[in-house]
Amino acid sequence: MSLSALLAAAPSPEPAGSLDEAAERAGNAAGWVQDNWSTWLNTGLRILLILTIALVLRYVIRRALTNLIDRMNRSAQAVEGTALGGLLVNAERRRQRSEAIGSVLRSVTSFMILGTAALMILGAFQINLAPLLASAGVAGVALGFGARNLVTDFLSGVFMILEDQYGVGDQIDAGVASGEVIEVGLRVTKLRGDNGEIWYVRNGEVKRIGNLSQGWSTAGVDVTVRPTEDLEQVRKAITEASETMAKEEPWSERLWGPVEILGLDAVLLDSMTVRVTAKTMPGKSLGVERELRWRIKQALDSAGIRMIGAAPLQAEAAADPTAGMAAPSAYASATSPQSLATTPIPPPTMTK
Repeated sequence: MSLSALLAAAPSPEPAGSLDEAAERAGNAAGWVQDNWSTWLNTGLRILLILTIALVLRYVIRRALTNLIDRMNRSAQAVEGTALGGLLVNAERRRQRSEAIGSVLRSVTSFMILGTAALMILGAFQINLAPLLASAGVAGVALGFGARNLVTDFLSGVFMILEDQYGVGDQIDAGVASGEVIEVGLRVTKLRGDNGEIWYVRNGEVKRIGNLSQGWSTAGVDVTVRPTEDLEQVRKAITEASETMAKEEPWSERLWGPVEILGLDAVLLDSMTVRVTAKTMPGKSLGVERELRWRIKQALDSAGIRMIGAAPLQAEAAADPTAGMAAPSAYASATSPQSLATTPIPPPTMTK
């Protein structure tokens, strides 16, 4: 191959202007990086600092809330085996209530801290947050109108738990349903009815609550006797029965006060009613009433006092000597017109 062919096949050298232009671009890029590296480093460190502070703050607050809930549960378990704990503290109720409150507080804390950190990071990138906040406000209003029932149920559940209106084990009347509370949630409350059915009641539908397990209950018994009975004997019999009942188990724990005889509640021509009441443990009034009626009935029977409704005593009547005799009849005499009218006519005699 000739030298002229090799020279023709070899690439032509680039012009000097192309090298200078590439060098100028590289220099400009290096200068731009050198001018802005401090801004990048500042922004990166700022974002890292925001994330670090947010995560650490979230962990510390959630840890503090968890320790607070555990302390509340331990305080409830400490008195669970005592007599006071059996009367006033429901460990399961305290546990569920504290767990629900802790869950709400932890969720609210995480949302606020992480949401604030996200907005600060967007601000570090020089992003205008005004349109984003406006859109979030409009979306929140639309969500509030569209899911107002859900929001109402949630807010009602939060306030019910915070105010301790009822808890697990309480017997309540929620208007739409009544029964024993077996679970308390932020949106619904689960009740077990008298026949074993389970009611799911939305917290937003509960307009009024009657809690039959808080404070104390009242047992009331009406004793109806004849108006001729001696009231002092009636009072004495009821007092002896109630005092004996108050000294025996388990009634000594269920009775939170002495049995009181309020007096005559009604006086009629054929009866008079004595009203008896007692302060009892919450939810135990029905059992106390039944036992009190039983003992009062036994005491009155022992004292010879009959209550209204008992079968009256029947006095034996003297035997009537004419009880087996038939009533007199006109047919007893053969010559009476009635007997003659019923006598058959003899047939005529035939002679030859």
